[in-house]
Formats: sequence, structure tokens, C-alpha cells
Amino acid sequence: MSQVKNILLVGVGGQGTILAARILSVGLTKAGYDVKMSEIHGMSQRGGNVSTQIRFGEKVYSPVIAKGEADLIVAFEKMEALRWVEYLKPGGKMVVNDLEIPSAPIQQGAEKYPRAILETLAECSDLKVFKATDIAGRLGNVRSTNIVLLGALAAALDLPEIDWETIIREQVKPAFAELNVSAFRAGRAEVEQQ
Repeated sequence: MSQVKNILLVGVGGQGTILAARILSVGLTKAGYDVKMSEIHGMSQRGGNVSTQIRFGEKVYSPVIAKGEADLIVAFEKMEALRWVEYLKPGGKMVVNDLEIPSAPIQQGAEKYPRAILETLAECSDLKVFKATDIAGRLGNVRSTNIVLLGALAAALDLPEIDWETIIREQVKPAFAELNVSAFRAGRAEVEQQ
């Protein structure tokens, strides 16, 4: 692959975007790609937004994705998808967790949660939407939502040469390995069925 691919993972602090990005980066590196990753935490410990930019290809010189250049955006929360959509390239893909986490201004009544987010996103992207948090809950732990979304991301990228399940087992605590592998499989299956 000579062309550089750009992936943006966005969410709210505590959702596990950074772990998902780390697993993705390890997988891409093991597959022989040059990988650069940049993360912005914001007020992540207080529920603020978190974004991670991952670029991979034959040779990557910078970890930064410019507006209009992301091939794929994975949003762990709907409003974050809307906040970052301007980074998506024309015809780019979006994978969105159908979940609302009201920000502090919304909780305080100073702002309202935006409406028609999914309709707006569908107009400007190849959109895959599903309730990743519900899937993780059915598997036994909503904290595995990030790995459900990683599975969806892997399906959207279509890189079958990467042994994602082995990498997940290497990157998470052994006690949570099987749960996370199941979460990955569920997310992948969800996107492949859409």
C-alpha cells in the first residue's frame, strides 16, 4: 500500500478510544505498515472529548490528519461524530455508536443535544450505525464497547491479513481477553451484516 490511509477515533473520556487505537496501531505495525498515531485527551478524565489520529501506509511522515482527509472516522458517541465530520474526506466512511452522552453544558441546560445527527452524517458519508454499547452489555461488560467498535473498524478497513484476535489477547489483561475477543467478533459481524 503506497497510499497513506487516515483513521480518526473520537469519543468521550473513559470510553477506551486510546486502547482501541493502540490495538489498531499494533495490528497495522505487525502487518508491515508504517504507522503514526497522535492522541488528544482534552478533559478526558472529566468526560471531555478524546480524539486519536492514526495514519498508516508504506511511509508516513506525520501523525496529523487535516480536515477533509480522514478515510474513516469511528465515533464512540454520536455528538462526537458530528463534531469531527469535517475531517472526513468526500466519500469517506463513518462507523458510529448510536449513543448519547450529554456534555456538561447540556447537562446544565445551557445547550441542547443536537437532533438529526445520524441524518446529517448519512448525507456526507458511507455511514454504519449500530448500538455498540448495547452489544457490549449483552456480552457482559459495557466497558468492552471500544473493542466492539474496533471490530467494526476492522471490518470497514478490510485488512484480513491481520490477526486481530491474537493482538487483542496480547494487549488486554488476561482476565478480559475472551470477553474482548467476543466483543471484537460481534462488532465485526455487525458491520459485515449491514
